[in-house]
Amino acid sequence: MENKLLPDNVTKQVKEVFSALEGPVKALFFRSEKKCDYCNTAEQLLNELSGINGKLTYEVFDVDSEMARKYEIELAPGIVLLTPDGDDKGVRFLGVPAGHEFGTLLQDIVTFSKGAKPELSKESLEKIEAIDKPVEIKVFVTTTCPYCPRAVLTAHHIAMANKNIKAYMIEANEFQEMSMKYGVSSVPQIVVNDRVTFVGAIPEGQYVEQVLKAL
Repeated sequence: MENKLLPDNVTKQVKEVFSALEGPVKALFFRSEKKCDYCNTAEQLLNELSGINGKLTYEVFDVDSEMARKYEIELAPGIVLLTPDGDDKGVRFLGVPAGHEFGTLLQDIVTFSKGAKPELSKESLEKIEAIDKPVEIKVFVTTTCPYCPRAVLTAHHIAMANKNIKAYMIEANEFQEMSMKYGVSSVPQIVVNDRVTFVGAIPEGQYVEQVLKAL
């Protein structure tokens, strides 16, 4: 038997969090048979989580597959969440959602079980819903960064509000080439459409303005 990733006390906490799940949530997991140091860990995490509550299930695909192209996942490990109706809301995880980001994954799963309704102010929603061009938000994080989850969750809720938007949590240490490409030196670093970059968990209103600026 493999060693469990989640100790008993954490499993108990997850059980409590997952008691709020309403509909079924499916995670699409993308792995690579080539060098992928973290694929097994990420898959084991999903396996243990799905064992805690049967409403969460997952399917495994190769990062070179047709499915990966469909969901625009180019790096592994990658996770895409789908609502009970099988809708893709643009929420993505690249890398293991561990440390502080473990809570982000759990929160997203609960939100998805309820149909992935974005938790944004009315004002923010109106601005985001009006976007008619593709938007890609990359949020570079590290598992030890306490401010990163807020930056990721805001990006994910922005994506939930508009099908033109995809929002990626990217574990900066796991994808060092990409981090170097974007000059990531402190986290959370947010990159929108490769045009606008800002650092820090800024308030939602300012966050939305930065997204609009990238258009």
